[in-house]
Amino acid sequence: MRVESLLEQSARRTPDKTALVADGRRWTYREANRRADRLAHALRDAGVLKGDRVAVCLDNSAEAVFAVFGILKAGAVFLLINPSTKAEKMAYLLNHARAKALLTDRRKQPRFSAVWGTTPSLAVVYVLGAGARWEEAGKRFCPLDDIFENGDDRPVSGDGADLDLAALLYTSGTTGPAKGVMLTHLNLASATTSITAYLENTDRDVVLTCLPLSFGYGLSQVLTMFMVGGTVVLERSFMFPYAVLETLRAEGVTGFPLVPTMAAMLLQLDLSSLSLPSLRYLTNAAAPLPLEHIKRLRAAFPGAKLFSMYGQTECIRVSYLAPDQLDARPSSVGRGMPNQDVWIEDESGRPVGPGVTGELMVRGPHVMKGYWDSPEETDKKLKPGPEAGPKVLRTGDLFRMDVGGYLYFVSRQDDIIKCQGEKVSPLEVEEALCAHPQVAEAAVIGIPDAVLGQSVRAVVSARNGHPLSPAELLAHCKKHLEDFMVPKSIVFARDGLPKSANGKVDKRSLVSYFEVSQR
Repeated sequence: MRVESLLEQSARRTPDKTALVADGRRWTYREANRRADRLAHALRDAGVLKGDRVAVCLDNSAEAVFAVFGILKAGAVFLLINPSTKAEKMAYLLNHARAKALLTDRRKQPRFSAVWGTTPSLAVVYVLGAGARWEEAGKRFCPLDDIFENGDDRPVSGDGADLDLAALLYTSGTTGPAKGVMLTHLNLASATTSITAYLENTDRDVVLTCLPLSFGYGLSQVLTMFMVGGTVVLERSFMFPYAVLETLRAEGVTGFPLVPTMAAMLLQLDLSSLSLPSLRYLTNAAAPLPLEHIKRLRAAFPGAKLFSMYGQTECIRVSYLAPDQLDARPSSVGRGMPNQDVWIEDESGRPVGPGVTGELMVRGPHVMKGYWDSPEETDKKLKPGPEAGPKVLRTGDLFRMDVGGYLYFVSRQDDIIKCQGEKVSPLEVEEALCAHPQVAEAAVIGIPDAVLGQSVRAVVSARNGHPLSPAELLAHCKKHLEDFMVPKSIVFARDGLPKSANGKVDKRSLVSYFEVSQR
């Protein structure tokens, strides 16, 4: 199955069904499909060929969704760039991917003016909100609105096989330059099929997402809904949570994806009068939820099932915990989703038994093709599969598995803190800190220490600005953690923990808190 067929099939089945709600407007599947066709024709007329990369730097919007499917219909590969990206990184992404075209909007275009002269592969830029065509630094600039509204909408579909490349999703680059994850049509369609199966999605579902489409978790919300013919409600951010909650109610939303930072923000609100009778499920990915947050979310949304999940950009999704297992295994991220194999290996590459910590391995049709233009990095991440089958993804994350096959996240391999000869999982310390009733969020890192090897340090955000002291939290930790796991120091982040564009805690920036505190 090719990804553009998700839109095309839903447009044939239910052409007048609402596909998208965004910026106060509603678009049917027929309208969405026509706009994607119009863009596909424009790209082909501009010389975009099968396999060319086309970048999209747009806010969460209907136009961003039209762009994804229009690019695929043209036979090209979409590259989603977070709209907050700065010019220097934009130039790196465009050059690394050798993008032939870019879709952006008028408000962002001036920010990238320095990019145009440094991106030789880029030939044409489509600008949302532009009133005219012009040329600059050897690039053609075209109004995107005119294409979507007045372009050629004869039906068009991408030629080729499901093994063709569909997307480049760039990682955050926490361990070096951002890497382009190559996902084929088969990769995306396989992951989407499995996700819709365990979430039991139907055409009656309405999913609201605040997650950027450049984030695999955000993109999957659109793909799952278009596969079943449901509706996607796009919000640009979670900056105004009360407004998002009102939209959940007004649109009869049935599914709401979260990341832990969104959950922490929600749980600081007064939710006592909240009534969302249509909400069927909540999902969490990106990082495990603290146990205290799971407990409070279930109390705040009693009519909704909570799915704890785990995934990576390199395969979109790996596991989910069925809601009926939350009471028995609240700290688990569940079992492997349908149509894949998962297991845990030790440092020598041998499978380990229940309860033993090792690296999680994933094998299935959703595992990426590799990293764009990075064969050495690809070989580090993918290893040969059994019996010359599909390659196996080394997740780089440490897990343990119980006798029932349920997975428990321990840490990223790079995040494990080695203190006093012991290995400390930051997650375990963060869980203990978040168990304090006045802690909203906590993040733990290791700092080099001449005596300890590494010392455990924590950055904490207090709930609703509640006054807390390091001494109070340290006493709390000593009651719940072994001595070598207790943080050597705790610093408070008054404005909340620093976040990446995808809403994850940016642990690299936490080091500066302790540099300041030691001056």
